Amino acid sequence: MIKITIQEVALKYEINKDTLRYYEKEGLIGPIKKNSSGIREYQSDDLNRIEFVKCMRSAGLSIAVLKEYIKLYDEGNHTKERRMALLEHEKEVLKEKIDFMQQAYDKLEKKIDYYKKEYGK
Repeated sequence: MIKITIQEVALKYEINKDTLRYYEKEGLIGPIKKNSSGIREYQSDDLNRIEFVKCMRSAGLSIAVLKEYIKLYDEGNHTKERRMALLEHEKEVLKEKIDFMQQAYDKLEKKIDYYKKEYGK
């Protein structure tokens, strides 16, 4: 069984220790078991959850949405459809952001091409 400290988790996932504590406080991970000295010991299930939360946060999901998803997940299999609906909605939100960013990228490319043609660089 894997048991690693908050410092090791922070380094492994490039997450601030305060962020990990915040995720625990908000119920996104954990509760994390502590050893007899009171030091958090993250286990493989905790690491899987951290990896998921980090990925979803990077994609722009809010803490509130993640809390709802995790609450549903922890309630069990009977919430699968609600979880899927929540993720599908967030996927659409993300797709809109990607489309917007792609449009901005395309405009930048055109502007750069214009300057290269205009000024020969």
